[in-house]
Amino acid sequence: MKKTELLVTPASIEHMNELIRAGADAFLIGEQFFGLRLAGEFTLEDIEVAAKLTKEHNKKIYVAMNALFHNDKLDALAPYMQKLQEIGVDGIVFGDPAVIIARREAGVTIPLHWNTEQTATNYFTANYWGKRGATRAVLARELSLDEIVEIKENADVQIEVQVHGMTCMFQSKRPLLGNYFLFQDKAMEVENRANNKNMFLHDKERSNKYPIYQDENGTHIFSPNDMCMIDELEEFLAAEVDSLKIDGILHDPSYVTTVTSYYRQAIDAYYESKASYKEIKKDLFKKLEEIQPSLRPLDTGFFFKETVY
Repeated sequence: MKKTELLVTPASIEHMNELIRAGADAFLIGEQFFGLRLAGEFTLEDIEVAAKLTKEHNKKIYVAMNALFHNDKLDALAPYMQKLQEIGVDGIVFGDPAVIIARREAGVTIPLHWNTEQTATNYFTANYWGKRGATRAVLARELSLDEIVEIKENADVQIEVQVHGMTCMFQSKRPLLGNYFLFQDKAMEVENRANNKNMFLHDKERSNKYPIYQDENGTHIFSPNDMCMIDELEEFLAAEVDSLKIDGILHDPSYVTTVTSYYRQAIDAYYESKASYKEIKKDLFKKLEEIQPSLRPLDTGFFFKETVY
């Protein structure tokens, strides 16, 4: 049985070192010029250092190029991917077909991971992109566990699923923080606008705070809760889902490191024996609850039910 990969989004090179010690198998990094919703900003020089680090420890490194590109960025795609090939990264995460075209024209052979967020919802579409160069599909966060298992059973590509962290529920390419709220009445407000990583959209009717931030690719609004599946991993692992992702965006690096160590324990226990995993999974969940920020309760996302956010 092939062991499922534990994929994490680091905030920095230093954080990657901590995550390697915590048990991460792979890392998703990049810079906002090409990638969406990154936990940290990694220049090409940083990516080169990161690639050497991962090779030393037999880990993998994937680079995010999953933005939607306008004409003014197209000429930058091929040179960037050629440099990534020189560095020796293990995969490119994409959503825009422009990446496929630029990769082919540049003669780059780095494997592609298809990631279109909410539209990766069935195995026909996953296999469509597989025939066009993708080796992995990053599934939408809105799928149930049963749907994920069915996709894995019928997909010709690897399957990646997020199991912990924030869920992006809205994105606009417009700078909404700088425009939209200036023209609103007092129905909603933005907290801590001065700090781009600690802003919340208040929904007073539901008593929710939605993390919101703005980068080069526009405005992103996240779910008020963090998904957590550490005590519900059996079906993912039994189905041999290829990669389980912990998304560390907008979280403190120390929190992400601790979460990674707990998921490492859970996954290793399952492969030791299902009984071993069952013995520790509740304790691991309780440990996660203890370090969870008070504003962000844990839930199981869409895996077992429809949610309201």
